[in-house]
Amino acid sequence: MSVGSNYVELDNMPTMDQLLGGDSIRNEFAVNSIISGKVVEKRNDGALIDIGYKAEGFVPAAEFAKWDELKVGDQVDVYLEEVENDNSMPGISVQKAASIKAWNRITEECGEGSVVKGLMRHRVKGGIIVDIDGVEAFLPGSQIDIGSVRDMDAYIGKEYDVKILKINSERRNIVVSRRDLLEESMRARRSQLLAEMEVGQTRKGVIKNITDFGAFIDLGGVDGLLHITDMSWGRIAHPSELFEVGQEVEVVILDIDTQKERVSLGYKQKTANPWENVAEKYPVGSKVTGRVVNIMPYGAFVEIEEGVEGLIHVSEMSWTKRITKAGEVVRVGETVEAVVLDIDKESKKISLGLRQKERNPWEVLAEKYPVGSKIVGKVRNMTSYGAFVEIENDIDGMIHVSDMSWTRKINNPSEILKPGDEVEAVILDINADQQRISLGLKQTENDPWANIDEQYKVGDLVKGKITKITAFGAFVELSNKIDGLIHISQISKEHVDKVKDVLKVGDEVEARVIKMDHDERRIGLSLKAANEHYSAEELKAAEEEYTAALTPGEDMVGIGEAFEGLDIQ
Repeated sequence: MSVGSNYVELDNMPTMDQLLGGDSIRNEFAVNSIISGKVVEKRNDGALIDIGYKAEGFVPAAEFAKWDELKVGDQVDVYLEEVENDNSMPGISVQKAASIKAWNRITEECGEGSVVKGLMRHRVKGGIIVDIDGVEAFLPGSQIDIGSVRDMDAYIGKEYDVKILKINSERRNIVVSRRDLLEESMRARRSQLLAEMEVGQTRKGVIKNITDFGAFIDLGGVDGLLHITDMSWGRIAHPSELFEVGQEVEVVILDIDTQKERVSLGYKQKTANPWENVAEKYPVGSKVTGRVVNIMPYGAFVEIEEGVEGLIHVSEMSWTKRITKAGEVVRVGETVEAVVLDIDKESKKISLGLRQKERNPWEVLAEKYPVGSKIVGKVRNMTSYGAFVEIENDIDGMIHVSDMSWTRKINNPSEILKPGDEVEAVILDINADQQRISLGLKQTENDPWANIDEQYKVGDLVKGKITKITAFGAFVELSNKIDGLIHISQISKEHVDKVKDVLKVGDEVEARVIKMDHDERRIGLSLKAANEHYSAEELKAAEEEYTAALTPGEDMVGIGEAFEGLDIQ
């Protein structure tokens, strides 16, 4: 309806909502955006923020990082969640605005690989939540430190530099690492240390770990190996004898491998090598005193001074006793005196002797009993080749079977001797170096073969007693312990199948000498030629028959060899 030009048509008048801004005003505010506002009122539980809307928004005090410093008139950024909530007020959040701004800043300005500061907030399963300027990030337990972390609570509330490993924009999560930075720092420190190190330098370090072969030492960022062989100039069985984990030590740089970042260390090198002048300090022949530090079956190791050891071999422990184990003579910890026998400086070996403290008793015996002297002793031991007779002070001499009889071939000493027998013998030879004394039993008597031609001649009739029967003949003991052999062919003119059918041990017989063998010290006898007078020609024929009848193995067989064919009833 129109009344006049001074009147306005009611149909075209704006509504109250339009007068207040209405949709046009509402459209100026984009939901889920960050806008600026001003604090118009500060209450106990929060603040009213004017964002230019018809009503102010309310933000709880807990959302302000510095609530105590907040004052009316301050400009703050807020996140618009909704233009109007149930209270007809805009729904805004300071905390979300700060979080979004922080997220954008981190993702746009920092990115993966960047280093930022993070506050350790609280533990979660598998790690720690870290506050990076208002944005929560996840720090896995394996990335907290270089080593394994047993107590993650010890890190809570502390601020550390961390490295952004991964950003997932869709899930809005960030994974960070502290370990990477520590390792990078260590690598840098290691490179710097390796560059500063020189072979021969002395450095301090802390023992981190001990193994059977050595100790690993932290030199302040670089680990070095102190091998067990470089710990002491002396003998040690295990590194724990000298060191323990956590101990601070001073070591010498022996070698540096910059490519592999390996450092070899030495501890004994801090002192002079005691082997440098060992030959001058302990000349061969001198006496030394030391402590037995180790015993092996073959000998005992004696520490003469720290780092210098000598070996007393079992063969150098006694002149007279056969030592099979060093423990029979010495024990660990015992102090002993020994004589230096030899020094090998390059191999770091010293040979020592216990027995050399006394004069070689074999040399003393050689002076006391010159060759040809007679001794009296007891048979202590027997072997198949001889008998050992004690002379004195546990020193034995040996009577070889070949030196037991002038007239008989002895195959085994038990034929004439037994342990415990007291015998007289002659010194034949003394070898002090080889510790051998040769004795002779037969040498105590004159050699009956020396004048054998005066006692027996071919053609003589002799008497004797049968001592042995063999398959090929009988042995007869004549005077002066001389044996003769009656071959089976010389027993009778008749054929004899078995010697034992005609002769027996103990029989007294008379026989004729038909052969004298001076080289073999044998006498050939004949029974069948004993009852008749034989001419020289007949004797010659008997000798030839006797010789021809013997096999090569029987020819002039001695008494010892007779045992092989012994056939006695």
